[in-house]
Amino acid sequence: MPRYRPHVAARPSWRCRVCGAAWPCSPARLALLGEYRENRTGLLIYLGGLMYEAVDDLAAQVPPGTLADRFLTWARSR
Repeated sequence: MPRYRPHVAARPSWRCRVCGAAWPCSPARLALLGEYRENRTGLLIYLGGLMYEAVDDLAAQVPPGTLADRFLTWARSR
């Protein structure tokens, strides 16, 4: 039986250690939504903190507005 490997960010690239996609990748997003199912505000605070860290690491590579979409927009309540 295959072992589950959590999709976590590799820093300073902020790419997924498992699939190599820009983090948070789709599996990471699903896991985070499940983990924070009852606390969407907590999820947004957590992701905002990570985005703040990613701005320092990726400032020369990615426009800040792109990071907001990547880290926060998908997690808002619908």
